[in-house]
Amino acid sequence: MSGTLNKVMLIGHLGDEVKMHYFDGGNCIGRFPIATNETYTNKQTGEKVINTEWHNIVVRNKAAEICEKYLSKGDKIYVEGRLKTRQWQGEDGNNRYTTEVHVQDFTFLSTKKESTANASANTPKIQPNSESNQPNSTRETKPVNEQVQDDDLPF
Repeated sequence: MSGTLNKVMLIGHLGDEVKMHYFDGGNCIGRFPIATNETYTNKQTGEKVINTEWHNIVVRNKAAEICEKYLSKGDKIYVEGRLKTRQWQGEDGNNRYTTEVHVQDFTFLSTKKESTANASANTPKIQPNSESNQPNSTRETKPVNEQVQDDDLPF
């Protein structure tokens, strides 16, 4: 194989809100951190250990606007992109570096806004008992859909 590959795939939770930066000409960039976790059991102590790795995510233009509109801290997302390292000079004169994931594709796996909308749509509304005082009223009972939560799935 003579070519090279620079590809990153992550599934994680947003650690902060999407921060937008707008430029002349209408272009924009959105930045946000994603946390991924590695969980294992320490064989010597038997305790559960969770290591969190933070990734700097960069999305551009329309994708950035979509992320800003629908994502918030804690939401789960799949991102696919390329690693890119930036360099700049800090206030102290030292060179600084950061590695970012420049997103080419993404999928929202769960959003708080989506979860809130589903919960309120499936929550029965309780009305005062005004109908029960009317002798000839008919009532309809509708089954309440139980919301299946996929948080307990192993994948």
